[in-house]
Amino acid sequence: MNFLFVLHDPPYSTERTYNGIRWARQMLEADPANRVRVFNFADAVISVTAGQKVPNGYYNLAKMTSMLADRGGVIGNCGACMDARGMGDEQLIKGAHRSSMAELAEWTAWADQVINV
Repeated sequence: MNFLFVLHDPPYSTERTYNGIRWARQMLEADPANRVRVFNFADAVISVTAGQKVPNGYYNLAKMTSMLADRGGVIGNCGACMDARGMGDEQLIKGAHRSSMAELAEWTAWADQVINV
């Protein structure tokens, strides 16, 4: 099946984005035939900023999302949301890219399930 996860929350003030990435990774692990795409809106775009340094023992969403991409997940970041936060493409982790509403529309049509976290 094809799964699209749409994330909205900042990486560290709630656990919604954290749990969304965990869920997306689990869908890839649950069945090798599953395909997963993640679209980050609003403050969720910050979760794929490279070079994050978090306290020892705390989860690191950039690393978690990189592992998702390494397993075949595709990560898109809302370009307008990145611009609003002063983020450039060079700040994104490997495996994440600047995306658009047009790409989100394509991904939505592609998906068998859309999960809005």
